[in-house]
Amino acid sequence: MPHTIKLQALILLALGLAGPLQAQDSTAEAPAEAPADATGEDPGAAPDTTPADPAEGLDMGTPLDDGQPAVGEAYTRETFGDWSLQCMKAPEGPDPCQLYQLLRDGDGNAVAEILMFPLPPGSRAAAGATIVAPLETLLTEQVVITVDGGTAKTYPFTFCNAGGCVSRAGFTAEDVAAFKAGAAATLRIVPAAAPDQVVELTISLSGFTAGFDYQVEAGTAAAPGATGE
Repeated sequence: MPHTIKLQALILLALGLAGPLQAQDSTAEAPAEAPADATGEDPGAAPDTTPADPAEGLDMGTPLDDGQPAVGEAYTRETFGDWSLQCMKAPEGPDPCQLYQLLRDGDGNAVAEILMFPLPPGSRAAAGATIVAPLETLLTEQVVITVDGGTAKTYPFTFCNAGGCVSRAGFTAEDVAAFKAGAAATLRIVPAAAPDQVVELTISLSGFTAGFDYQVEAGTAAAPGATGE
């Protein structure tokens, strides 16, 4: 207990909450009046017992954010099967979003990415996509996509940066319908170091219809210029 009492006393002292010392016995002979000291204060005056502000010198803390993304920050709004709806927090208005899927090889290694979004009615394409392949991809072989083993279509690469080589693809209404009706698509690329080999990646279409229609109804599709670079 002595250690506990001492600790409590030290805390009270640190917070300025310790009470004043008890006054001497009032029956004792009062001392002669002393002259004022050099500070001009009467040394016989009662000491100032006003406690210090207990909060003085304490850090009042900084409020954490409310969990909402900051402007310009990417976040996942919804998940639809094997697709996630990736959005960017806008300063005002609806946040632009795209359906996203990370593509892995047979060993589970992340190889490529695909992002898809609907385009406004009247556009030449019903949907757009940004496909990101590794930097070591043979660009002249382009990207080849088939849905459920159907007719293959090729899409050229647009540019490369530190994040990979990007292809911006446009899909017709018939292409989108095939994605909605299909079970899986295949994305094929060729590595530059082994041009005689082909890398085939599976694009799961589980949840694609729900995610694509959600974008159309919510009007959250990213503008074509906002994808990729």
